[in-house]
Amino acid sequence: MALINNTTGLITETNTPGKKYLIPFILITCLFFLWGMAHNLDSILIPHLKKACQLNNRQSTLIDTAVYLAYFLMAIPAGMMLKKWGYKNSIIVGLLLFAFGAILFVPAADMRAYTMFLGALFIIGCGLTILETAANPYATILGDPAGATTRLNLAASFNGLAASVAPVIGALFILSGKEYTSDQLSAMTDAARSAYLQSEASAVKLPYIILAVVLMLVAILFYFVSFPEIKGQSKETSTGGSFFGVLRHKHLLMGVIAQFFYVGAQVCVTSFFIRMANQGGGLDEKTASYYLGLYGFLFMLGRFVGTALMRFVSSPKLLSIYAVVTVALCAVAVLGQGEFVIYALCALGFFMSIMFPTIFALGINGLGEDTKPASSWLVMSIIGGAILPYVMATVIDFNKDQIQPGYIIPLLCFLFILYYGLSGYKIKKQLIA
Repeated sequence: MALINNTTGLITETNTPGKKYLIPFILITCLFFLWGMAHNLDSILIPHLKKACQLNNRQSTLIDTAVYLAYFLMAIPAGMMLKKWGYKNSIIVGLLLFAFGAILFVPAADMRAYTMFLGALFIIGCGLTILETAANPYATILGDPAGATTRLNLAASFNGLAASVAPVIGALFILSGKEYTSDQLSAMTDAARSAYLQSEASAVKLPYIILAVVLMLVAILFYFVSFPEIKGQSKETSTGGSFFGVLRHKHLLMGVIAQFFYVGAQVCVTSFFIRMANQGGGLDEKTASYYLGLYGFLFMLGRFVGTALMRFVSSPKLLSIYAVVTVALCAVAVLGQGEFVIYALCALGFFMSIMFPTIFALGINGLGEDTKPASSWLVMSIIGGAILPYVMATVIDFNKDQIQPGYIIPLLCFLFILYYGLSGYKIKKQLIA
């Protein structure tokens, strides 16, 4: 029998743990899909707003910077919110912030104001930070601790589903397929050029309005459904939940660094995917977005396959194997030619798929009451997605707008992830006594 707290709406006791955790786990899994949609629509927004707002490479990567800077700045408040308000209430706040940012796309598009788009994306990033800070550790503790990594990878598989759906939505509703050179734009009349650019900017409104409505409906659902608030019960060494104290755990510190490089690498790959397919493979932007959808499908497939493989292969070993393959695929992207480069980028989706949830689960392994602040650090490390794409854009600009040399940046990132899978994940004595 379950006992429900009438004040908080949380389940505090039950004799049927399977039933207690099933519905919350399903709803938490939906969150992975929703924030996956947001992140993967960014990969469409970068080339689209570059065109609509007439941006250069570095300016276009500020889309990534706005979202992932929010992760960095919001991570500590999100962790404090999680400790004070618990998982359920924090998730509702995150959903509402996410929805508000999506709604702001309407005035941003009407004014064709890139700074307003960036502001809206920053607010979306704040909402995503709260959701990820809550949902990632919550997925790991909704059940047997031995299955934490597998459970997180299963939930994150629906993030992969979003990676395959978002590019298709972008191709159908956002990308116009109309591409003009600078000379062609200059030859247009002012009225014709303004009308074209405005139509490109306005294309983002409908998808983001629909997204905002869905988010508000999900927030209402979370409000009325009861969720178990899990308390830390680990007997492992704890620093009492101190935010800075958790860095005494070396495996967490290495996990934070590995997550910084992973997120940076993933964002680098997807942010320049469409332009790489266009420049290297001669594809138009709509066709390139469908290949990005293939990347997303392989990302999703990799999550499911990886989750299944973890029944037979330890998660650190599988992480190491995948890291080796991603290094090799990045080398093909840098040195290869034509369609082989596009296929290598698509294949990266499969082998990157398990990295975020696996690093996350390994990083918080055995932390007990330190799990919530540790989660904030791992989410804060997502700042890599704000920094490394800009570094990649700089490499591209220095190479006269050639995209391929820029993929040396994710290659270097995957080398550190290989180290983490081989050694860095191991739980050792605290760095500070």
